[in-house]
Amino acid sequence: MNPQYDLQIIIPAYNAEKYIEKCLNSILSQKTQYTYVITVINDGSTDSSGKICDYFAAIDSRIRVFHRNY
Repeated sequence: MNPQYDLQIIIPAYNAEKYIEKCLNSILSQKTQYTYVITVINDGSTDSSGKICDYFAAIDSRIRVFHRNY
């Protein structure tokens, strides 16, 4: 099975609501010839990191979010 992208960017997010929006916007604003996907791993955040990531995933199909709750 070959991926349909050149690059996968993995972002761990634990209580990162102060930074995650800036992080995702920074990646999305990069100009590149490569296709990529962004995988965000929300590792049980207790703040609104998960909601912010879900919002970005809803507006950009290159973003995938996985939530892990304990």
